[in-house]
Amino acid sequence: QVHLVESGGGLVQSGGSLKLSCAASRSIFTINAMGWYRQAPGKERELVAGFTSGSKTNYGDSVKGRFTISRDNTKNTVYLQMNNLKPEDTAVYYCNAATISASDPKRTLEFWGQGTLVTVSS
Repeated sequence: QVHLVESGGGLVQSGGSLKLSCAASRSIFTINAMGWYRQAPGKERELVAGFTSGSKTNYGDSVKGRFTISRDNTKNTVYLQMNNLKPEDTAVYYCNAATISASDPKRTLEFWGQGTLVTVSS
């Protein structure tokens, strides 16, 4: 089980910056993958940025060059630095963690935070 708590959302003007945090309830060394997703009203949830096994990162096409995912292993926290924000970045941002089931190595378990709202005004 992994409990995730996001923070850092808010209202910002277009072109501004925000930094989101996601604190995990256990060592992120024990988590196979972590990342950020977002969901705008009327749209499907989409990947924003993530760490995969081996510390490799991947980004959604719409945020490449503007957003950066990072982590602090000592704090069990993953961050999302968002720069040059645009109104279309407005969404609820969710932290996600994926682990391999201890009882069934073929099964992936996914956990989600409660979400944090980011609103970008034009």
